[in-house]
Amino acid sequence: MNLRQIASRGKSASAETTQPADPTVERTLTHLADGAASNMLAINASDFNEFRGRVSQLAMQMRDGLPEADRVALIGQILHEFQHYRNISEEIIKDRISGWRTLVSKLLVDLLTRTGLDPESADAAPLVRRVPSLLTAEELNGFLVQLSAFFRLGNADSRAFRAAQLAVADRSSANDNASGLRGGGAAVEHVRRMMDRQIAGYAVLFQLNCLDTIGERFGMEAIQDSLMAVSAFLTHSLRSDDAIYHWSDSSLLAVLQTPVSPPILSAAMRRIVDNNRDITIQIGGRTVMLRIPLEFEITATCELGAPEDLNKLTAPSARRW
Repeated sequence: MNLRQIASRGKSASAETTQPADPTVERTLTHLADGAASNMLAINASDFNEFRGRVSQLAMQMRDGLPEADRVALIGQILHEFQHYRNISEEIIKDRISGWRTLVSKLLVDLLTRTGLDPESADAAPLVRRVPSLLTAEELNGFLVQLSAFFRLGNADSRAFRAAQLAVADRSSANDNASGLRGGGAAVEHVRRMMDRQIAGYAVLFQLNCLDTIGERFGMEAIQDSLMAVSAFLTHSLRSDDAIYHWSDSSLLAVLQTPVSPPILSAAMRRIVDNNRDITIQIGGRTVMLRIPLEFEITATCELGAPEDLNKLTAPSARRW
């Protein structure tokens, strides 16, 4: 072997030992970083887009032939971006869960209060206290079942709730309530027209007693039928230009256009109440006769500062004649 062959062989061996690193490693790391970032949960759109942008910029720096030390440092920066996004996402989730729990607790307390139940009572308080501890889907479903059972009218232990339902006021203006009568909103508008035209008149609140007992024995449908029957009796007893409205699930409101004095009107209402007879309703295909005691309160429309003051008639300060 001559010198030229030896030199040529040496160059060939040197070339074999100094081949460049395989660029597949850098490309794999780039695709891995982009793919992992794109599959993270987008808890907040702006934070997610910002995170994706920073990871993409770092991944693009993973070029071929990058020194090992620089590659490791770049991977560390990418991992730091993932950890940072995870931290802010967890904080957002915690804030949202806390906000929803607070909202649900407030809505539940408001619902209990509006239905006449004490949120701090022995039956209701455990429901309110349980809301902040709900975590899993199983716990949520169990809570919904418990809540449904608490508010179910058919429950024999829910007398307090049934009594509260009878006191719920109807302030609608259409005849879309269960008893088929126009609500208290229509009564307010009726009084407003009387005031605008300076027509003298009265609002008479008729309280139907024993409806809670009827509800316990026959259900809510019987209560609505009783309201309709009493409404028909009052409509027949009053004048044609008088009107009856659904005030609550245990009361009816009559708006009367008459200039008579309160004592005369009170005597007339007393005669009507005393003539109240047994009513007949259909329950489960059978006829049931009931007598519902009536009480009434009279308020002159001229004593109202505004038509909306009708809503105060159920207060203890309402005048009884």
